[in-house]
Amino acid sequence: MIEIKTAAEIESMRRASRVVAEVLAQLKARVKPGATTAELDKFAEQRVRELGAVPAFLGYRGYPATLCVSINEEIVHGIPSPKRVVREGDIVSLDMGAVCEGFYGDAAVTVAAGEISAPAKRLMDVTRVSLERALSAVKAGARLGDVSHAVEKYAVENGMSVVREFTGHGIGRRLHEEPSIPNFGRPGTGPLLKAGMTLAIEPMLCLGKADVIVKNDGWTAVSADGSLSAHYEHTVAVTEDGCDILSSCG
Repeated sequence: MIEIKTAAEIESMRRASRVVAEVLAQLKARVKPGATTAELDKFAEQRVRELGAVPAFLGYRGYPATLCVSINEEIVHGIPSPKRVVREGDIVSLDMGAVCEGFYGDAAVTVAAGEISAPAKRLMDVTRVSLERALSAVKAGARLGDVSHAVEKYAVENGMSVVREFTGHGIGRRLHEEPSIPNFGRPGTGPLLKAGMTLAIEPMLCLGKADVIVKNDGWTAVSADGSLSAHYEHTVAVTEDGCDILSSCG
């Protein structure tokens, strides 16, 4: 069952989501050659708590950190480590959630560390725009397949592959709620979207093939062929004529 949120509940989600957006915006300036992923995680946890929220990922199903930091071929769920150092030319995906007043927010962004290659920049651009296309498909009366198809269509048209093992999700009182939101699908299919539904939409694209391997740590998912991957995410509320982006910095 896909839960409909009240206006007050959506405002609590907006507060949580804006904490996430603010911290991610601050982290962007810290993603630079020489930084360790553990340093980024420490900063994220400190700022989330200073802003009056609770880290959503820390302890979730045993996850050991506030932030997921996934570099280059890592798609999602990269565990921060003092041994993992950001290098010039890396692309670094930052994924984070927060809880305010019992409600969750979740967002992700991919950041360039110094000068990156043209293919890496194109991957980031296509992934970001694929999220924008998905958000443009969200409105009451649309089908979830319309949103999924928007990501896939733009990605494929631009020569990128879509990761299928991981999806977006409903969000609200829990980090992961119904529905699952694949980044591929057929328009006109899937659940009917209604005003008040809250969704975390998150395209994950690869430059090469989309096959995935999960590393021995049980979390870090990488592209099987070692190709670069990018990840962007927003938490949104469905409205009658579109969507309200709760994790906007504005």
